[in-house]
Amino acid sequence: MSKREKVQKTNAMRELDRAGIGYEVQEFEETDVSRGVGVRIAEQLGEDPDSSFKTLVCVAPGGDHVVCCIPVACEVDLKKAAAAAGEKSLSLMPIKDLEPVTGYVRGGCTPVGMKKAFPTIIDEMAQLYDAIGISGGRRGLSLRLDPSELVAFLGATLADITQ
Repeated sequence: MSKREKVQKTNAMRELDRAGIGYEVQEFEETDVSRGVGVRIAEQLGEDPDSSFKTLVCVAPGGDHVVCCIPVACEVDLKKAAAAAGEKSLSLMPIKDLEPVTGYVRGGCTPVGMKKAFPTIIDEMAQLYDAIGISGGRRGLSLRLDPSELVAFLGATLADITQ
């Protein structure tokens, strides 16, 4: 691969490299961030949508943030996620707050390499796969990695948080 063909490292990739966690980089063409885009991307990459995870950032009543990673074809169950996080309730973070809080834009948000480490809950379905896909830290980039290594690296909780 020539230098021009190399993928520019994202914060997520640099953090995984520092931790010695292996991952596979997958690039794709997708600028649409509308509903259902995760399923289209998984299919474009030849992956099972249940093994491809999206990252949602939630806000607790006290203003704390909780990161939820769920399969792209699923919807987060905010009551289950709140219980798993030990919070009374959670709501989805407004899109306008995403980049200032996490450093990532919609469609490129990943639980790895955010501006600050937040409590993270990964849906328990991740345990069913040898590798799962997460955003690589920018639109058009996905990373496939061992879910148990991701959970350990993030200090994440595994729980049933989908509807």
